[in-house]
Amino acid sequence: MSDPQTDVETIQERLSAAREEVGKRIVGQKDVLEQLFVCILADGNALLESNPGLGKTSMVRTIAEVTDLEFSRIQNTPDLMPSDITGAEIIRESAGSREFVFEEGPIFANVVLADEINRATPKTQAALLEAMQEKQVTAAGETHDLPRPFFVLATQNPIDQEGTYPLPEAQTDRFLLKILVDYPSFEEERDIVNLYTAGTPAPPVDKVLTQAEIREAQSLARDVPIADDIRDRAIELVRLTREVADIQFGASPRASMGIVLTAKARAFLRGRNHVSWEDVEAMAPAVLRHRIILDFRAEREGRTTDDVVGELLDAV
Repeated sequence: MSDPQTDVETIQERLSAAREEVGKRIVGQKDVLEQLFVCILADGNALLESNPGLGKTSMVRTIAEVTDLEFSRIQNTPDLMPSDITGAEIIRESAGSREFVFEEGPIFANVVLADEINRATPKTQAALLEAMQEKQVTAAGETHDLPRPFFVLATQNPIDQEGTYPLPEAQTDRFLLKILVDYPSFEEERDIVNLYTAGTPAPPVDKVLTQAEIREAQSLARDVPIADDIRDRAIELVRLTREVADIQFGASPRASMGIVLTAKARAFLRGRNHVSWEDVEAMAPAVLRHRIILDFRAEREGRTTDDVVGELLDAV
């Protein structure tokens, strides 16, 4: 009989190897990659925000290759229809007869990259809601289960807002994390230029994680223990977002669950068998920044949601 502890260590080693494989193509962005792997372990969805040209699509595609997950990309445009995402019933002729057959859309993949999600109309954005929350889609009155594991990783640009449709609160709350992708350092940008202007193809990556191992890792991450006092401080942090004057709308209990779950996933990803307060501090901004709305005074002072979250972390 295998030792459970050995199995845990084996999965953690595979996760570490997967991150190293992604690093063959993606220079820098270590914090972003860690948060993406945390999101996968927590079985959640992520919203990536950055200026154009910072490699968000390449990053997500490479993670899918390394983890042996089926990848699908949806380029959101104003004329994109919900059926273009979920699929639709079509008439198919066979042996002289006709029948309705459901043709699966690009949502039927393990990793779905919804590129520039805020360029799709609200009706099309809503087509992702059921998939993100229930892991299923309904078409023509029938429910179709999505493959597991399943993640929606969406991107949006903070600039060039002309012709965009801001995501409603109900949809942003479906994203476990909102991850900010920043510009690389000079040394990292030099390495990127050298890597992709040498006339050679992108470095190959190996599949080091299977879908079964990812599902097992998700289960193991949920089992990571968290002390009662750390859990209660995380809950108090979320409750403070509903009480301080600088925040017009605070976070819901879903944020409390998100902080605890991602803190567990981060501890597991780093090879630890317990959650520390450092895990909560590291994950709180990504869990909360899209779930709170600042009031006019705070915005006028130039403060950001991350600034306010930092102050609340100090307060608890």
